[in-house]
Amino acid sequence: MSGAFTIGLDFGTNSVRALIVDTATGEEIATSAWNYSHGRDGVIIDDMDPHLARQHPQDYLDGIEAGIVACLAQASRRRGFSADNVIGIGVDTTGSTPIPVDGDGTALACKEDFADNTNAMAWLWKDHTAHEEAAEITAAAARERPQYLAKCGGRYSSEWFWSKILHCLRVDEQLFSAAHTWVECADWIPAVLTGTQSPGRMKRGICAAGHKAMFHPTWGGYPDEEFLAGIDPGLRAVRRRLPQRAYTVADPAGALTDEWADRLGLPAGIPVATGAFDAHLGAAGSAVRPGVLVKIIGTSTCDCAVWPLDADLPDIPGVCGIVPESILPGMYGLEAGQSAVGDIFNWFVSHIRPGGEAGSHETLTREAAALLPGQSGLLALDWHNGNRTILVDQRLTGLLVGMTLHTTSAEIYRALIEATAFGARVIIERFEEYGVRIDRVVSCGGIAARNPLVMQIYADVMNRTMDIAQSDQTCALGAAMAGAVVAGTAAGGHDDFAGAQEAMCAFRDQSFRPDPERSAVYHRLYLLYRRLHDAFGAGKSGDMQDIMKKLLSIRDEVRG
Repeated sequence: MSGAFTIGLDFGTNSVRALIVDTATGEEIATSAWNYSHGRDGVIIDDMDPHLARQHPQDYLDGIEAGIVACLAQASRRRGFSADNVIGIGVDTTGSTPIPVDGDGTALACKEDFADNTNAMAWLWKDHTAHEEAAEITAAAARERPQYLAKCGGRYSSEWFWSKILHCLRVDEQLFSAAHTWVECADWIPAVLTGTQSPGRMKRGICAAGHKAMFHPTWGGYPDEEFLAGIDPGLRAVRRRLPQRAYTVADPAGALTDEWADRLGLPAGIPVATGAFDAHLGAAGSAVRPGVLVKIIGTSTCDCAVWPLDADLPDIPGVCGIVPESILPGMYGLEAGQSAVGDIFNWFVSHIRPGGEAGSHETLTREAAALLPGQSGLLALDWHNGNRTILVDQRLTGLLVGMTLHTTSAEIYRALIEATAFGARVIIERFEEYGVRIDRVVSCGGIAARNPLVMQIYADVMNRTMDIAQSDQTCALGAAMAGAVVAGTAAGGHDDFAGAQEAMCAFRDQSFRPDPERSAVYHRLYLLYRRLHDAFGAGKSGDMQDIMKKLLSIRDEVRG
């Protein structure tokens, strides 16, 4: 081991993961996971409102300590490791996950007066309660500030910053008035660790601000006060308390406080990087560069790409954001994705419960792997949690076409996997349609690492080789790389992300290559998928009476 280490903290949907990495080799010295204690699997939900998804900020604070302490205990058994040689920390979180805070930066949910108020908690990325407000913001921007929409794909989402704040204003004015400001989770955690959580001192990251809060240098930062007040005067105060500048992950948020150093067993004063979203740092941890698309495949999917700042790059309709330096310094960051992937498979197994106890992921995967493309006669749309890209519409829902009295659970399971692969192909085609060349696809996340069937179907559907990042924790690895960059070479880290990626990234020997015959069948199915996609999502219905019969024709040919 080199003797210099960084820590990556990855705050996910259900848990926080901590990772200790050797900055010279990328060797992962220790890892831990701590499950959030509030809610159902860490998510606070409302059985009366399926759109609501919140988290308790106290879980983040408890998770910092539990995760790092467990990691250090594990690493201490490694010869050559010392906590004194940890030189930096990086943080990634879900997003947009804004938190209402008071004038000191304390999360309102952590105060006794609001402890049981779900509106005082972190509004998790997949909270869609603000779908009406998102439509209102989109309409206002289309009339008055079309340039705002151009940089976020043409439509503002209910998953994002301003929609959620506006919804809180509409449904809980008392809580809204108690909040001094709203802070993304990705900004709040580094601020807490560095004692800079006072809103006047906190550094906001360009990743969250640019992709979810319509921040862009060309119009001077966040949306202007006049525009926001025109939507609702209550937003005026929120805008006035936001800063004019946002920072990249190569900028330190501050230095680890004495209090947190003592709690964690780390050296006080080490730098903590400005925070970013999990997928974006997962892309950095998967060696993203121009021409490489990184797919972070988990409960949902985020697709990330970068493009040089000095190259021409048009606005791309339906892409969640094109933001300078949001993923890597010196590059445009492009984000797309699917609102549900693993969540769809889990829904089928956990809620539909095909076959009872026998209907496990493992059993269904094994049975689905024995099927050929098109053999089931089924075709699905992957919108069980709405569509993030390219339709940007959280009010869309799932669809399954082609069922008969002989349809099996394994056939449905495979059709759901194929649907997510078709949705992934739509995204790649949109990138390339607007000149963003994709030469290589790198996948990471739990599904990419552990489900060869999904990866092979993706390769066949997209007709591209799927490479897999070496690390099982690429988001935490990317965060650890940010910690190494803010520490710098003098401390044993790196001067930039190019150097950090060269030293700390690796890929698995296994790649998934497309099978020409299967790809040909999937191309025919994909054309039918696009017709359903455009009919139900874009209002281009046309004549669809032949779709079921074409599915049967493909089925019969494959079985023939």
